[in-house]
Amino acid sequence: MSGSAGDVEAACLDALERALAEGNPVELADCPPAALDAALRELIRRRGESAGPLLRSLAERSPAKALRKAARLAIYRLEQSGVRLPALVAPASPPVIARRAERAVRSWLSGIDGSGSRAVWILFEGGLGGGLLLCSLLLNDETGILEVAGGPITRRRLEREQAALREHQKLPWVEADPSHACRLVMEALALHARLGTDPAAGFSRWRRLFTATPPAPSGSAELPSPDSALLERSAELAELPELGGWFVEPGLVQEDGLALLQTRESRLVVSDQIKAEREAAIVDGVITRLFTPDARGRWGRRLEEMALVFRATGRDDAAALASAAAVALVDEGRPATGIPIVRALAQRGVEVATEVALGRVKLADVSRAPRPRSS
Repeated sequence: MSGSAGDVEAACLDALERALAEGNPVELADCPPAALDAALRELIRRRGESAGPLLRSLAERSPAKALRKAARLAIYRLEQSGVRLPALVAPASPPVIARRAERAVRSWLSGIDGSGSRAVWILFEGGLGGGLLLCSLLLNDETGILEVAGGPITRRRLEREQAALREHQKLPWVEADPSHACRLVMEALALHARLGTDPAAGFSRWRRLFTATPPAPSGSAELPSPDSALLERSAELAELPELGGWFVEPGLVQEDGLALLQTRESRLVVSDQIKAEREAAIVDGVITRLFTPDARGRWGRRLEEMALVFRATGRDDAAALASAAAVALVDEGRPATGIPIVRALAQRGVEVATEVALGRVKLADVSRAPRPRSS
């Protein structure tokens, strides 16, 4: 600052007054100590205790050493006159480790086996320190959450675990939208609520991560018509390796299996056409009995989910067949006996039941009843 001593002092005082009125930082680093001291004295005379916050800020935060020293001296004088200034409240320091809400960032799904079970991995990010949590589940569309495991994981370990899984997993393993995977878990929880059962032990520590999951979008009231050509080919799905274990529960069709054996081994001389008609009637009876509306919805959902898996693995034709069959199954106005994939599932289940009846396989080994992998 240049000019006479009085002008410099007035300029310093004016800067202090503006800073006090507007709450803005004050720039007085080049103000001579004598002029600064005089300006601070005059500020205290005019403003008294109300100048305290500005003085504290200058004394504790000013980058200029001379200004800090002059402000501390002014505070001393003010307190000597009987005015006690409170200490400047420092802003709260952020916690060293912040906790963020966990959110699902990636997920992987296996194909669905013959019992309606599939593996689901969901990777969450956030929480204490913002680390990664892997939740591994085994879901079943008839009983809910069969298994749950997981915990904190590093990206390197996650890669190793995935490599090992791909090596030993018999069913396809694909990455999926995390929101879709979370909805599958929510559907399993809704199933437990309807059945009055509890999820697998250990799920309670994960439940909070799924409470904020949005509900699945409601389906259209008007079902689309499946492509008739694709639907006629839907039995081809039963020949795919991923659906090799798909068939109706053999334990529920044992009598039908015996009837099929009797038809085939009958000593009566009948035409092949009559035999075929009798076998078809047995399969029709199985379908009518087992493919209830609930069962149709369950099998349709399995096919719908497998269509997603087929698309993710680059098999669009199989995905189209599965989608067409899924639409036909959930359309209760369409007779289930006329859906080729349904006939294939029923036929295969009855065939397996005949193998049980002949003692070639044990029922426990071919049962489609859901069970944890460890059992």
